[in-house]
Amino acid sequence: MNVLVNGVVTPVSSDATLADVLAAHGVPERGVAVAVSGEVVPRTAWASTPVREGAVVEVLTAVQGG
Repeated sequence: MNVLVNGVVTPVSSDATLADVLAAHGVPERGVAVAVSGEVVPRTAWASTPVREGAVVEVLTAVQGG
């Protein structure tokens, strides 16, 4: 099945969790916020959050500056 990760179509297995998808993309466990289809998912729930066909995963990193 396919999900969209930061605008990129990504094939994942049908039993993939959010943690699996993020690990495959090299996303660090700290310093990021993650939303699935518009809902923020706490880091503690990544391993138990299933990713469904067509889900939109957004990974955001805080950037300092002015």
